[in-house]
Amino acid sequence: MDWGIPQCEKGIGKVILKPDSPDLIAGVQVQAYPLWPDDRGYFLEIMRFGQGLPAGFDSATTQVSAALSYPDTIKAFHYHMEQTDFWVPAQGMFQVALVDLRKDSPTFGLKNTLYIGALRPWHLIIPPGVGHGYKVIGTTPAMLVYVTNKTYNPKDEGRIAYNDPGIQYDWELQHK
Repeated sequence: MDWGIPQCEKGIGKVILKPDSPDLIAGVQVQAYPLWPDDRGYFLEIMRFGQGLPAGFDSATTQVSAALSYPDTIKAFHYHMEQTDFWVPAQGMFQVALVDLRKDSPTFGLKNTLYIGALRPWHLIIPPGVGHGYKVIGTTPAMLVYVTNKTYNPKDEGRIAYNDPGIQYDWELQHK
């Protein structure tokens, strides 16, 4: 697969407002997930092998991890050559930024922004070659649980600065 940093216009790209949006980057999948709240808090099921968005993940190579980040933290961008990520925002709110780095993709250079978490409980699949990152929005820390179809391999991961001049993602507050 051929990879590259596109020359994007400054901004946040297409804001995704529904899971079946035609503006999604090719291969990215989004789905609402149920929360079961009660007077003690809530229950969230992350995944079941063989079902849902990560249905094809192999239990022998799947890894489950979590990251807690403080408000206004930006973690971006990275991508994988082989690994697929399944992101589940378990607490707080995220501004997720995606950019298609696959030169042979019909959506090469397209940027997506998704606002997901407590107020929009969506999980998503991020395929290899799609640069991804996030900013924690709001006033509380946020917890991202992520499941990968392969165990961590530093040789599979590429990094791009959050302020890369080719991607030109605008991390500033948009609705002032």
